[in-house]
Amino acid sequence: MKRVTMNMLLAGLTAACLTSLSAPASAQSTLDAVKKRGKLICGVSQPTPGFAVPDSKGVMTGFDVDICRAVASAVFGSPDKVDFVPTNINTRFQVLQSGEIDILSRQTTMTFSRDNSLGLDFGPPVFYDGQGLMVHKKLNISNAKDLDGAAICLLPGTTTLQNLADFFRANNKKFESVVFENPDENRNAFFSGRCDATTSDRSDLASVRAVANNPADYVVLPETISKEPLAPVVRQGDSNWRDIVSWSVYTLIAAEEKGITKNNVDQQLSSQDPEIQRMLGVTGDFGKMIGLDNRWAYNIIKGIGNYSDVFERNLGEKTALGLTRGPNQQWSKGGLLYAPPFR
Repeated sequence: MKRVTMNMLLAGLTAACLTSLSAPASAQSTLDAVKKRGKLICGVSQPTPGFAVPDSKGVMTGFDVDICRAVASAVFGSPDKVDFVPTNINTRFQVLQSGEIDILSRQTTMTFSRDNSLGLDFGPPVFYDGQGLMVHKKLNISNAKDLDGAAICLLPGTTTLQNLADFFRANNKKFESVVFENPDENRNAFFSGRCDATTSDRSDLASVRAVANNPADYVVLPETISKEPLAPVVRQGDSNWRDIVSWSVYTLIAAEEKGITKNNVDQQLSSQDPEIQRMLGVTGDFGKMIGLDNRWAYNIIKGIGNYSDVFERNLGEKTALGLTRGPNQQWSKGGLLYAPPFR
């Protein structure tokens, strides 16, 4: 009798503990909070051409901005139900950890330590980048190894300094780091000649070069000295929200692979391709699996387009940044972009 009573007591305590643990998680569901608020709150970079910058009417545009708009489209069926919060390099993770934003979409590199020590989760990479160096053309330098003893402008709180130190140490060279607290100071110092070079992700260097008075005065050197997979970030402990963000990204990639565009997505609703039918919500209950409308992916493509649309209008060869797809090409074309199947 005593054993039965003890077992019952333990079972009751276990159930109570599980209830107490699960109730707050449910109450604090990011999706529930976002739906109740009626809009997504997205952390982006301080004005960075190509990635996050207001247009002439004050509307936020850019590659990272469109990732947020894709998530808003998945949740609300509209890319406009999102507010953007500029974040700086030093506080971007704290702003997400504190709950001030729902997602960080800000040229952020996924690394082991960030993924496992900050209480945060990364979504899939949206842009495969690598660190480079940019110099004044008048220095007549064509190779990073020629920068022995150079003064190099950079920002704190990033992976940049460690990558730079590793590269110079491996090549038995030295450099002087000149650190600035914000991107404007860093850019201005480089443009004024205070530094021989500046370093960041190659996409960011293209953005810096694009705002120069005379972009032709600056050269991005050919070396790529690191791997920088840039990915959106969410708080740890909410796997459903992480899935929504991740599959919003995968939708952009899969739509390009399947040839689905903003202009033809309505015609694609009658496609005989079973995967397209599932993706667009014609068949199956994929939306219900993650707490969304079954047409959530359709809404992303209708509102934003596919990955190619996002890349080309913000970063592509016809923009001020003039970037080629490079590794950000579909896997079937030799790139790294690959979406898991919708099945």
